[in-house]
Amino acid sequence: MSNITLNPIYEKIIDDLSNQKYSISDFFFSPEETKQLRESIIQQDKDFHQAAIGNSQNEQIVKSVRGDKIRWIDESQKSKTEEIFFEKINDFILYLNMTCYMGIEESEFHYAIYPEGTFYQRHVDAFKNDDRRTLSIVLYLNDEEWKDEYGGQLTLYLPDENNTEKELNVLPLAGRIAIFDSKTIPHEVKKVNRPRYSITGWLKTRSRTGVI
Repeated sequence: MSNITLNPIYEKIIDDLSNQKYSISDFFFSPEETKQLRESIIQQDKDFHQAAIGNSQNEQIVKSVRGDKIRWIDESQKSKTEEIFFEKINDFILYLNMTCYMGIEESEFHYAIYPEGTFYQRHVDAFKNDDRRTLSIVLYLNDEEWKDEYGGQLTLYLPDENNTEKELNVLPLAGRIAIFDSKTIPHEVKKVNRPRYSITGWLKTRSRTGVI
């Protein structure tokens, strides 16, 4: 810890993850950074494709389960705007590895657009045949104060003190970032009533199953 400067935003996220396995922050990216990233996603809309479920070994498109369109972000070919995103994410990864010894080895991110009327049914992000996904991250890029009637809430299904399940509904407000455990927290995206924009991805550790 002596070689790294204490970051209050990161520390709050780490405390949340330690205590409840999820964290919601409105201060990770600035309004100007969020605006630039939103403009980037809109400019590249034509390059998006229908998202699939499953990983590369068994992926399939099932619109009754998942309706968003995505475009993967290649960090090695990032734009100037995307550089803003990866600079902060990589700084966060370094902080996690130095302070929490999390062993994050790589990350993967894509832009996501949910057209009006689409959703993503309840699921867990880690795959049965690939357990490297450790933390899920969603950054919302909507350009307005999102209201409940617009839909598109991220719903996290969490155990309560009675070991039953409770729902936490997260509004996709501009600049809000949600980080949660990829392996243990089921979640879904409620049906949207207007286009919903985000960057979604995962921080990945070494496989514990030996299967990739």
